Amino acid sequence: MSERRACINAIGCATPGQDVHLPFIRWASEQLEDERARGLFTRMAERSGIDHRWSVLPSVEGGSPVDAGGFYAEAMPSTSQRMRLYRCYAPALALSAIEALKVNTNIDGITHLVVASCTGFVAPGIDQIIAEALDLAGVERTLVGFMGCYAAVAALRTARHIVRSEPDARVLVVTVELSSLHLQAEQQLERLLMMLQFGDGAAAALVSAENCGFAMETLFAINLAESADLIRWEIGDTGFIMHLSGEVPGRIQTALRDESVRERVCGSMEPAMISNWAVHAGGRSILDAVEHGLELRDNALAFSRGVLARYGNMSSATLMFILADLLDQDRQGQGVALAFGPGVAAEGFRFCRAG
Repeated sequence: MSERRACINAIGCATPGQDVHLPFIRWASEQLEDERARGLFTRMAERSGIDHRWSVLPSVEGGSPVDAGGFYAEAMPSTSQRMRLYRCYAPALALSAIEALKVNTNIDGITHLVVASCTGFVAPGIDQIIAEALDLAGVERTLVGFMGCYAAVAALRTARHIVRSEPDARVLVVTVELSSLHLQAEQQLERLLMMLQFGDGAAAALVSAENCGFAMETLFAINLAESADLIRWEIGDTGFIMHLSGEVPGRIQTALRDESVRERVCGSMEPAMISNWAVHAGGRSILDAVEHGLELRDNALAFSRGVLARYGNMSSATLMFILADLLDQDRQGQGVALAFGPGVAAEGFRFCRAG
């Protein structure tokens, strides 16, 4: 008897309309008093591989959130102010992604809702808000919170387990992140470069036993030893504060050179033989580390780099955007989805084209 498979049938994606990348670069360079530091920041921004990042924060007379009249124009807003905006904008952006999903597939008959988000807290949760808006009051809900960039894997994994235990289940998986709500007043070059990575986005996927899309196969989870302080995400008085060590890319590259780690990620296949890579676009240095650590061909992470260029790092939503692009291109062959987050942890799954 063959094993029951769960498939990502379709994905819809949404971003807000406010492009904040260039305004942020201008603002961040103004925070640096040292001329050499400003020059270095500008050069690093140009080499970041990012062209656009989007924010839910409304424009004021055509300006950005850091311009006069914008959310960040004066003193840094409190965490409570930021969470009020999260309560307003996170469900709305998630529902936009669900509308995009409807263009690609029929989502009638949803039985379960799994929502992942790490950029805000509200109760009733955004899973309840989304369920009410979609008239899904009777569905089973799961909220995956504060796991960071690999939360998409946790959400899809949860959907997979549901479908494998309930073959008639139709699971709506949503990831929504509003990273732009957590801008901090910084004068340190390294921290400004870290904030340069992040933008807002949401994605929605239908997971079921229907044999179409991408079939999720072997799951894996890896924790790097003695790395707990390298990626941290804390709640401060003025929003959530991200700590991202410059050691992270090197640690990832070293880990992926270990044969036992490679086997967990790739199974019995050599990395170069895997056709489709959906690697979380945490930044250019992260993608370079994966490429070099696994000794991949130069264009193996083209889909990840494309999402990074168009949207930046949208935390948990990023991986879903990459999978959506792979689905749109009707990619065949074996694939690996891989994301990194606090810990440092790596989570993912192998997949193949269904049907």
